[in-house]
Amino acid sequence: MVIKVFLASSSGSTAIKKKQQDVLGFLEALKVDYAPLDIACNEDNRMWMRENVPVEKKPTNGIPLPPQIFNEESYCGDYETFFDAKEDNAVYAFLGLPPPPGSKEAKEAYLENGPVENGTIVNGTDDAEDEENLEAEEENIDDDTLKREVPMEECNGDEHTEEVEAEVGGETGEEAAEEKVAEEKEAVEDTEESLENTAPVKEEEAQEEAEDEEAKGEDDQPVSEEEEAPEEEEEEVTEEAEQEEEDE
Repeated sequence: MVIKVFLASSSGSTAIKKKQQDVLGFLEALKVDYAPLDIACNEDNRMWMRENVPVEKKPTNGIPLPPQIFNEESYCGDYETFFDAKEDNAVYAFLGLPPPPGSKEAKEAYLENGPVENGTIVNGTDDAEDEENLEAEEENIDDDTLKREVPMEECNGDEHTEEVEAEVGGETGEEAAEEKVAEEKEAVEDTEESLENTAPVKEEEAQEEAEDEEAKGEDDQPVSEEEEAPEEEEEEVTEEAEQEEEDE
């Protein structure tokens, strides 16, 4: 791609000459290949420049002044737009050229728009804007659809939640009171049953103790004279028998 710079070599305007020198000097500093086309000495160049400058870029009299810059057949701009691009470090974008690797403009272009190939942004601003618009459309779903899908409980918000919690809390309190009464009643029944089971056992123990005491009392009583008499008689008989045997 060749950058074409239309200029007037024999212009009597000092301002125009300064602007032309500024553009050419900056392009040489950037080592950008360009072709200077003189409109003062070549009528074809002058007519081509006037015909290809966009109408909205022409002055009120309809005659554009040099310098005018083109990339092949594509119009880039005049001196004012070139100067603005230079101030913004965007001269390569202004010329429709890819910035050289490692340059400040290349880094800024990559960070903002992604890779650049032949002056064209790859997956750049247009795609990014499309993605943002798509995300916005997905987020801005029809409110009516959302309302139809949201349950009535959620629509009522915190007020409904508080009512439900109050109802649940009341039911829980009543259930707790009923459970407490049931537990007390069950404890009383267990106590009565325990007392009933314990009473016969105590009676049996008392009866056994009484019988043991009676048996012990009988063993401690002295032997009566009638019981001792037969024993004495038996001793006397025994002694007499032994005496007779000795006599014989």
